Amino acid sequence: PPPFTGVWMGDSKLCAIGVHCGNHITSHGLALNCCTDLTWFDHIVPCGLEGKGVTSLSHELGQHVAVNRVLEPFLDSFQEVFDCTLVSSEDPG
Repeated sequence: PPPFTGVWMGDSKLCAIGVHCGNHITSHGLALNCCTDLTWFDHIVPCGLEGKGVTSLSHELGQHVAVNRVLEPFLDSFQEVFDCTLVSSEDPG
């Protein structure tokens, strides 16, 4: 929920998005919880947000959702939204 970044299902974060800038280097990342063991989050305050939870696709859909099931449609959508072509380091050339 605004003003928090990421993808939310109610008060639970499904996907974290982050950017870090320092020492003339910018890094960014994305963490989509597919089949994450959510019990680990019971021991921390995720993203420093008191009173907010963490969820996963598996939890929300009530069935196991493996990363390899989500990866291709996610990357296809990413390319469409950002009008770009993704290149894998495994691609020759």
